[in-house]
Formats: sequence, C-alpha cells, structure tokens
Amino acid sequence: MALDRQLEILAVCGVGMGTSLMLKMTAEDALRSLGVDARVENTDVSSARGMSPDVVIGQGMHTSEIADLAPVVITISDFLDKEGLEAQLREHLTAQGWLS
Repeated sequence: MALDRQLEILAVCGVGMGTSLMLKMTAEDALRSLGVDARVENTDVSSARGMSPDVVIGQGMHTSEIADLAPVVITISDFLDKEGLEAQLREHLTAQGWLS
C-alpha cells in the first residue's frame, strides 16, 4: 500500500448504530480481502462532520450531506454486499494511489 499509515474509514448512517455497524463489518471483510490496513469506525452523519477520514461509506441520502468530508466517498445500496463494496474500494483506493 502506498500510504505509510493506516487508512481511516467511516461507515455512516443516520443514527450511527445498526446500519453503520453492519456496514462497518462488511467494509472490514472487504478491506481484509484487499489486503488494506484500515481502521473502520461506524458513526452518525452529525458526528462524522467533525472527523477527518480518508474514506466515507454510506447510503446516498447520507453521503450527499458529507460529500466533501473525505477524498473518497462511496455510496452503497446494499450493506451486506461485500463483493460490491470490495470492487468500489478497489477502484477508488487505486485511483488515489493507496492500493496497487
């Protein structure tokens, strides 16, 4: 990986509990498959605004509110689709030079 540190990733939902926790676990599995060293936190949209992650993952209704929060913002529709999220992460992380 081109970064000399762990990636900071936020899994975001409206309340920061159930949905974002499911997304966090899916993201951790996808990142593990990609061999990416990352710390994934789940949070709500309001709390996310005060953070500085490398990547934000969430549903469109939430990511549109915080689209400028991180260099990479990934909108998902299925919280349990590991393969779909893995493909999006691969594409975006490669584009940033964080994954070769």
